[in-house]
Amino acid sequence: MTRNIVLGNQSLLINIDKWFQVRDIYYPYVGQENHLIGHAQKIGVYVDGRLSWINESRWERWPAYKNDTLVTENLAINKDIGIELTLEENVDCNENIFIRKITVRNTRKNEKEIRLFFNHDFHLYGDGIGDTAVYQMDHNVIIHYKRARYFLIGILKSNNKEMITSDIDDYAIGQAEIKNYEGTFRDAEDGVLSKNPVAQGSVDSTVGVYLNIPGNSSRVAYYYMTAGKDFNEVYVLNDWIMDTGPDNLLKNTEVSQSSWVNQTTVDLSDLDPRLRKLYKRSLLIIKTQTDRGGAIIAANDSDNLQFNRDTYSYMWPRDGALVAIAMIKAGFADFTKPFFTFCRDVLWWTGCMLHKYNPDKTLGSSWHPWVNYGRPSLPIQEDETGLVIYALWEYYQATNDLEFIKELYEPLVKKAVFFMDDYRYPNDLPMESYDLWEERRGVFTFTSSAVYAGLISAEKIGFLLNDPVICHICHNRYENLKSSIIDELLDSEKGVFFRGIQYEEGDIGRKIIDRTVDSSVYGIFEFNVLPADDPRVVRTMRNVEEQLWVQGKGGLARYENDNYHRITTEAPGNPWIICTLWLAKWYIAIAKGIGDLKKALELINWVADHSLKTGIMPEQVHPFTGESLSVAPLSWSHAEFVDTITRYVEKRVNLSDQGI
Repeated sequence: MTRNIVLGNQSLLINIDKWFQVRDIYYPYVGQENHLIGHAQKIGVYVDGRLSWINESRWERWPAYKNDTLVTENLAINKDIGIELTLEENVDCNENIFIRKITVRNTRKNEKEIRLFFNHDFHLYGDGIGDTAVYQMDHNVIIHYKRARYFLIGILKSNNKEMITSDIDDYAIGQAEIKNYEGTFRDAEDGVLSKNPVAQGSVDSTVGVYLNIPGNSSRVAYYYMTAGKDFNEVYVLNDWIMDTGPDNLLKNTEVSQSSWVNQTTVDLSDLDPRLRKLYKRSLLIIKTQTDRGGAIIAANDSDNLQFNRDTYSYMWPRDGALVAIAMIKAGFADFTKPFFTFCRDVLWWTGCMLHKYNPDKTLGSSWHPWVNYGRPSLPIQEDETGLVIYALWEYYQATNDLEFIKELYEPLVKKAVFFMDDYRYPNDLPMESYDLWEERRGVFTFTSSAVYAGLISAEKIGFLLNDPVICHICHNRYENLKSSIIDELLDSEKGVFFRGIQYEEGDIGRKIIDRTVDSSVYGIFEFNVLPADDPRVVRTMRNVEEQLWVQGKGGLARYENDNYHRITTEAPGNPWIICTLWLAKWYIAIAKGIGDLKKALELINWVADHSLKTGIMPEQVHPFTGESLSVAPLSWSHAEFVDTITRYVEKRVNLSDQGI
């Protein structure tokens, strides 16, 4: 369940698998309306009377990005037919255009006619019902459309084009996935397409381009797709490609992406080149997973549909806040502004964040009930409310953007403060909500710590805006909350923090303790409830490492007996990227000398070792093979990597300056 290549401009997102097939097309929102829902867009090569699709076993494939950019350098070789393909692909930074520059090399001695075929299995709006595909002779292009979603496909044989028509040499449109119709990709098997010009319902299309290539020589073809909401939009973009040239568009986007990612304020010069490269790759990938409207999407890998008939293509306020913090600290604070306005706009009327949201600001799907103990209950994870305010203060510290804070103060900050102050038990712990893993309801160390951080941040914002009432509410609330966390959530015998507790039917006199060892207790130092070197924190984190470290491939599991995508009962669970990096953060926080950073660096390198060759990071990995499990890329994994590297570099500099 992975995507080896992701390309996007925060409106059009393209995911490509390890076989170099486009598998997801999101438009016009990142994470909403997947117009493929995992159906592969196949690439085929017809030569010497036979057709070979490049997902077949005879092909060797090496996926790669160019450094500091999202332009691919994908290489596919088939020695049996003597063909090498280099695919340089990207999505234009400004316009909704996907371009593939395909260099076809004939490795044989004799000249050959090589036919490239590209299949399109659209399911517009994510259903594939009532689609239309049509051939337009005036521009020599194929257009798939339904309602307000249009996708135009063309091919050029050179970077310079004087005519308005593309260079498609062959085409076919037909029905697919109904009756006995598999799709027009079958029509390509004899090297000639039917030229059927239209189909409706469940449809696909295939286009072909013919290239005569001398022996031991190469030729280039440019495949492109434009996305819009009507015929005019996709045609305007088609004309833009003709006027500018596809190669020029690729180069302009490459320069723009490189310029953007190198604006990081973190000094990476002393970092191992591999980690430096992965840091920048993570920044670029996070950007692709963020919608222009502010939604920072968790993941956009549609293969997860096969697991639970839902996806990760939602904006969780918690994930979004932690991603935003990482980007702010990396020097991209302005990038996060739309996220905070998004949160302002979706805040529930009571002042809290609900479970998760779609990129268009509607409420996402949820499995949390609105009733508990036979009474109405908010289906929330309260850490999501606290962390948004915590992240907003980080934004201000980086920018001094007081006007933006003023804009959000009444509709977001104050409402959240009143909620966090009111939503509590008589002992000052937050009332029960769901944990950050969204699996159980209770009062958790992580959640309580996140609320603590949100209240402290809100107090600072209130002081900034001269609001003594808010400052007073926040101060009293977080002081009492800290005492309650230590009194209620600390195991007095072992000196470690519990994952959480429950109160039977909300009665604080009937406490049920959850002693499961859970990596999320790192929140106790992460959100400054206690310092990282406090003996209680040290014991807690040592216990986490001892109990959750996965023998064999290494890495830290989420918690004991984690069954999500579980591979074996011989390990506490699968290793997770984010949990391993939390442990690295703790080692960074307690380091007193340069030598103390060794363990953190080992954990960072473990993450690098278990990323895909392209730098894509999954949610979790196989405990025996180290292969990616669940979704990839996961925005949170990349954000934790960025934040951990940022802290590592800063701590190393500070320790070096002190000469220790």
